[in-house]
Amino acid sequence: MPHCTKCGTAIQADAAFCGKCGAAQAGVPVPNAAAPVAGAQPHMAENVAGALCYVLGWITGLIFFLIDKRPYVRFHAAQSIVVFGIVSIVGIFLGRLYGFNTFDGGMGGMSTGHKLWHLLELVLWILLIIKAYQGERFRLPFAADLADSIFGKS
Repeated sequence: MPHCTKCGTAIQADAAFCGKCGAAQAGVPVPNAAAPVAGAQPHMAENVAGALCYVLGWITGLIFFLIDKRPYVRFHAAQSIVVFGIVSIVGIFLGRLYGFNTFDGGMGGMSTGHKLWHLLELVLWILLIIKAYQGERFRLPFAADLADSIFGKS
C-alpha cells in the first residue's frame, strides 16, 4: 500500500490527494478543471445563434456578425442588419410623416398605415426567428441580396 509523500499516511493506490494532509500525490494525474469536457461544444448551436440574430433586430445582427464567424450565423446576422435597419428607417419616416413620436406614448396617435407597418414588422420578425431556428437559410428576396452585396456572400 502506498504512503503520502508528505506526511507518510497510508493512502489508496489511485488517490490523487492525501486524506489527512491534502497533499497532491506524485505520479497520479490530477483532474484539470479547465480541461474541456468530452462532447462539449465551444459555441452555441448554429440554429440558436441564427435565431438570436433577429431577437433585437439589427442590434443583435450586428453583434453576431462581429463575434461569430460561422457562415450560417453570418448570413442571418447580415440579413437581420439589412432587414431591420430598413424597417427602422421606414418606421421613423412613417412616424415623422404622420406626426407620431414614439416617445409620446402608445400607438393611439398612429395612422392605420403605420399600425399595419408595425404588424408587418412583427410578422416578419417572428417568421425570420422561426426559420433560422429550424435551420433554414430563408432568404428575403431584396434584403438577402442587399446583405450579400454589402457584407459579402456567406
